[in-house]
Amino acid sequence: MKKTFREYHLFKILDSFDFESLPLDVHLGQYFRKNHAIGSKDRKFIAEKIYKLIRWMGLIDHHCEESHDWSERYRALDKLNISKSTQDSSIPLHVRASFPKHLFTLFSDHFGEEKALELCLACNTPAPTTIRVNVLKTTRNTLLSKWKEKFSVSSTKHSVWGINFEEKINFQTLEDFKNGFFEVQDEASQLIADLVDASPGDQVLDFCAGSGGKTLAFAHKLQGKGQIYLHDIRERPLIKAKRRLARAGIENAQIMPHDTPHKKNLKGKFNWVLVDVPCSGSGTLRRNPDLKWKFSSDMLERLVQEQKTIFEEALFFLAPKGKIVYSTCSILPQENDRQLEHFQNAFNLDLVSKPFRSLPTEGGMDGFFGVILKKVEN
Repeated sequence: MKKTFREYHLFKILDSFDFESLPLDVHLGQYFRKNHAIGSKDRKFIAEKIYKLIRWMGLIDHHCEESHDWSERYRALDKLNISKSTQDSSIPLHVRASFPKHLFTLFSDHFGEEKALELCLACNTPAPTTIRVNVLKTTRNTLLSKWKEKFSVSSTKHSVWGINFEEKINFQTLEDFKNGFFEVQDEASQLIADLVDASPGDQVLDFCAGSGGKTLAFAHKLQGKGQIYLHDIRERPLIKAKRRLARAGIENAQIMPHDTPHKKNLKGKFNWVLVDVPCSGSGTLRRNPDLKWKFSSDMLERLVQEQKTIFEEALFFLAPKGKIVYSTCSILPQENDRQLEHFQNAFNLDLVSKPFRSLPTEGGMDGFFGVILKKVEN
């Protein structure tokens, strides 16, 4: 078939995409940066079409008459009545959900078939765009008043710092972003950060800090007093975290690289430790639909073991009367409740409060799990 300008680039992106290497959003970003001739409207069309193809690939393949290459899938998507197909009882449930069978089975084992299908279909819808206001520099009401004439915005339901946007915005071009007045962050992620209920003067360790998103959300609680340490095994995200901290005006935070020689001296020094572990990302599939096609039982088993190791390493730094927060962006019990049970039994820990849970089917948030633990007092 003769390809339009948009289709030419769409197929180039898909044909060069490897599910096992770069995440889809990174792959797209790299391609667009290398191809300056693609304008903003074309980028939007291409990205939305690609995400839709990846989300519904399982259902599309069921309806493909010939091969399962991208051009065949592209044509099949245009003919596909998604709403009708997802309700067609003659099609296997995991296919109607457009999910790999083994991942759908994990969902249905835990939630039941009906809830699992509902969850999967929710994961196949685009996620809302949510920002978190930096209360060190401004207020939510100030930004809402400023933006309501330009954008379609509303307050988040649960987070007191969140604002939802109905449309996609290139936030990095906004002066308010450049001035550190806000960061893009899902509402559930904001609520996980809020579990770290630090006080002025506390010592806080963000053990799997990445680029610092959750530190940015709870740092205001210290009121500039005390210290926050950002630790990660990866150097590049920590470099980004340093820039974000500076933009946000947070001065009482420092980077603690994985190879920091004095780490052992910090044993038992922290009032709060946040352990936002690497996970399957099963709660963020609306944003990262490629993850479901990468998922495997072996991968989950490796992650579960890695989470146990990381938590034990982080616990080394917790003060005797300190509190440790374990969190994931997963909705799988293997990474959440079963890990919680393991941590309590293996390390003699008590629950401080009921675990936080969110699902993509509830209130527009991503799927997260978070729990506060403390050492049992003798």
